[in-house]
Amino acid sequence: MTASTQHELVLVREFDAPREKIYKAWTDPDLLKQWFVPRPWGVTEATLDVRPGGSSVVVMQDPEGNQYPNRGVYLEIVENEKIVFTDAYTSAWVPSEKPFFTGLILLEDLGKGRTKYTAKALHWRAEDKEAHEKMGFHEGWGKAADQLAELLAKM
Repeated sequence: MTASTQHELVLVREFDAPREKIYKAWTDPDLLKQWFVPRPWGVTEATLDVRPGGSSVVVMQDPEGNQYPNRGVYLEIVENEKIVFTDAYTSAWVPSEKPFFTGLILLEDLGKGRTKYTAKALHWRAEDKEAHEKMGFHEGWGKAADQLAELLAKM
């Protein structure tokens, strides 16, 4: 799957952890809650049906207690290698009001227990990409990746 750079945001990291641990941190609701949003935000609920067509609900909460439900579906799952999800659907194949992006998580084995982690946000419109960038994609997803690294060190 390729997208033009005018629609794509990318974060690449290398982790001192095998792909299996990173995959588990993305697919186990209790683990996802521990790292998925930059602190002081949190995740109050994570319901993940990790299979193509399976739905997900991740409820983010800001420091003031406001909650932001994020609903989506998984499009492709390759255990320990690839997770593709989108907010274009809310469940099964029920379209969302406004699709924003498709997420692509790639886990590449670098050997010696290390993994190259690539997170891509593919947007339908250049305006959505720009809005996501202004919302703090790199900072937010970067902080979440730092929190993921902290969690992986404890697993």
